[in-house]
Amino acid sequence: MFKQLLRLKLHWQILIAILLAIVAGTVADKNVAILGINSIDIYAFIGALFLNALKMLVVPLVVSSIIVGVAGIGSAGGVGRMGLKTMVYFMSTTLIAALVGLLMMKIFSPGMIDGLPAKEIIGLTADAAQITAKAQGKDTSDLVEVFLRMVPANVVAAAAEGEMLGLIMFSLLFGYFLARIGEPYAETQYAFWQGTLQIMMRITDLVMRFAPLGVFGLVAKVVAVSGLAAFKPLAVFFVTVLSGLALHMFVVLPLILKFIAKVSPIRHLRAMSPALLTAFSTSSSSATLPLNMDCAEKNAGISNRVVSFVLPLGATINMDGTALYECVVVLFIAQAYGVDLSVAQQIMIVILALLTSIGVAGIPAASLVAIAMILTSVGLPAEAIGLVLAVDRVLDMCRTTVNVYSDSVGASVIARSEGEISHLRD
Repeated sequence: MFKQLLRLKLHWQILIAILLAIVAGTVADKNVAILGINSIDIYAFIGALFLNALKMLVVPLVVSSIIVGVAGIGSAGGVGRMGLKTMVYFMSTTLIAALVGLLMMKIFSPGMIDGLPAKEIIGLTADAAQITAKAQGKDTSDLVEVFLRMVPANVVAAAAEGEMLGLIMFSLLFGYFLARIGEPYAETQYAFWQGTLQIMMRITDLVMRFAPLGVFGLVAKVVAVSGLAAFKPLAVFFVTVLSGLALHMFVVLPLILKFIAKVSPIRHLRAMSPALLTAFSTSSSSATLPLNMDCAEKNAGISNRVVSFVLPLGATINMDGTALYECVVVLFIAQAYGVDLSVAQQIMIVILALLTSIGVAGIPAASLVAIAMILTSVGLPAEAIGLVLAVDRVLDMCRTTVNVYSDSVGASVIARSEGEISHLRD
């Protein structure tokens, strides 16, 4: 029976873990202890162990991913005309996606229940006053301060203290100039960071194998402390994210196709449907890349010259759905704690979501690592990410689909800018 469970896909394992956690949390008794430890503390320990493993991955995964991605662009001659247009498209749509996430939070406010912060309902145990004070300590009353954080006096200290904005900018610069130094140094450095990235992706995959246990511990603790009422704000959060992803995929990107790429959005969607279904089922833009390239070239009629440049680059750095999700998660947690983030802090969240989405590996649940980093950067406890783990897998499938679709839209836009006329035009 146990072996059969292990053979199930990860999302089914997580779903089973959630159901078991609801049962375990419902029947948990604070007065009953096993070897002197009550069940709630056991659940808390399992959840904390999983979250610590995620936080352990933050610095090496993000740094190596950004350096390899940026260096790869430069070494492939990606700083030319097509490269510049591609980067402008990627940065623009990712920024729009993050702003859509902010808009959805303003509309739905999932962290508020009956006008009050939902921290009690969803079992947040940290002192809200301390969290608020810490977040205000991270406040940036002047927008200039946000940009000052991009140039840290000490990169190592910035990473240790959670000031990841500076570390990300350093990684971008490192990768950029790595592509411009002579041999043999460039090859040695690139091989080192590529190897580091491969190792970190393997470790991330290992950690995610234990996600069902981590989700079980986190959900069981919340249910034991707060009851099933904890799922009400989580359901609103789920709807908020799905609404944002739907708005971006079925309104924003089709408008770009119609008015910039001069392509029929419906026909383009049909052409890319095999790749989109694969992205939904695998939650991996990297795994979907071969099929995405095949659909773009054979079904959408985009030239191999554009496809072979834009789509591999997009699978690495273009993460619209991820940026939107990161913004919503961080603001949801802030709302739940009753923390009123300033405009400058919200701008910093958008910037961090934009930059970290570049550094997120194209594998399932990798964005959880980036979210933990953003939470720390704005003074919120990274442990609070456990709130969304119960629904993260389904949302991961949805946001990966948006990521892959945005890549294909980008290929159509670049193809049009290069003088290609699509057979999918209206």
